Amino acid sequence: MENERNFDKNGVYSKRVRAGKRRTYFFDVRTTKANDYYLTITESKKRFDDDNYDRHKIFIYKEDFVKFVNAMQETVDYIKKELLPDYDFEAHQYEEYEEKYNNDTNYHTAAEPESTPPPTSSSTIEPNFSDDVEKWD
Repeated sequence: MENERNFDKNGVYSKRVRAGKRRTYFFDVRTTKANDYYLTITESKKRFDDDNYDRHKIFIYKEDFVKFVNAMQETVDYIKKELLPDYDFEAHQYEEYEEKYNNDTNYHTAAEPESTPPPTSSSTIEPNFSDDVEKWD
């Protein structure tokens, strides 16, 4: 990737999480025209049949941050304690170490400018499935 600190006009901060060979998650902080902040979480999956990617995006607004993080942690804890108590989740931490020390930075170029401003109403997580497919470098 070229200069990974370049963001589009709405991008403030970004974190990339590689998950296997075909899947990457992007956690992007963006701003609205009113200088408010929101989070987008994007799953990008490389297609088997070509070099394009499928993307799925959700928007999380500041009034929902605490509820979202709490629900996610509660859900992960349930899986770890109740459903997979014998699974070694720590075995996957080496991937974080390799990514951190093999890359110059954990930032990425914001994938795309928002074509429409996010909804201003207080909403819960809303998926935004796009038919547009483009390669993220």
